[in-house]
Amino acid sequence: MAKLSSSAAKRPLRAAGAPLRGITGDESVAPSLDKVIHERLRLGIVSALAVNDRLTFNELKHLLQASDGNVSVHARKLEDAGYVSCHKSFEGRVPKTEYKLTAAGRKALERYLSHMEALIAVTRGR
Repeated sequence: MAKLSSSAAKRPLRAAGAPLRGITGDESVAPSLDKVIHERLRLGIVSALAVNDRLTFNELKHLLQASDGNVSVHARKLEDAGYVSCHKSFEGRVPKTEYKLTAAGRKALERYLSHMEALIAVTRGR
């Protein structure tokens, strides 16, 4: 059985379901995560769009190394949440689908990143 360090042994255990607390103990840093963004592929889509003005379906598929079906389903979920906009057009006879991060999507990503940074800080004891 592993031994706890003396500092870990002195820390009180958190009750199941109790929110994680910041260092001061007066503010919660673990409200529920945004489940729309938290899924790996959706986080990848939102992150890629945060650093690119827009990306096509094929660019996202290649960048994320995902199947057509996975990109389609997860992009639709982000679109339904209002985080991503989708524009469909044709180049000649070839369909072209482009995605762009919306203002709401950018705010949601910022909230998500701030939340994760707070969790990391608490975990590292800062």
